[in-house]
Amino acid sequence: MKIIVAVDKNWAIGKNGDLLLRIDEDLKRFREITIGNVIILGRKTLETFPNKKPLVDRINIIVTRNSVYKNEKAVVCKSIEEAVEESKKYVDKDTFVVGGGQIYNQMIDMCDTAIVTKIDYDFENADTFIMNFDESEDWYISEMSDIFYQQNIPFRYITYKRK
Repeated sequence: MKIIVAVDKNWAIGKNGDLLLRIDEDLKRFREITIGNVIILGRKTLETFPNKKPLVDRINIIVTRNSVYKNEKAVVCKSIEEAVEESKKYVDKDTFVVGGGQIYNQMIDMCDTAIVTKIDYDFENADTFIMNFDESEDWYISEMSDIFYQQNIPFRYITYKRK
């Protein structure tokens, strides 16, 4: 499994249940990478998507503790373990963990690749964070892009691999 996430310089990923910054090029890249594959996400993350609907052309596996929650366009699982088992049914597809914070932090040890959009900015009052891959001895940088800009804020794409 792989993580795909955008972080600021403090490894913050969100504020008030939303992204810190919408980077058009990054959203396009996210779509290209995940299309035709499996994504695992929490219900709260799904509610930040357009019209609160699962992403098209992907198998959406939603993790929620809400026992009555249903979604006809997605697979609903009651636990991380159930979501992982469900993802194994799709052996010809990659599985991406796409958020939010609780899901990332619970699944990080199950992943071998982290596709990170690293935003060189400190977003004040961010309230959701993930592990800092740069400080982990278990991960190394396997790829790094040039620097790009959105609204004069620099960012780059970095792929981390588990050692």
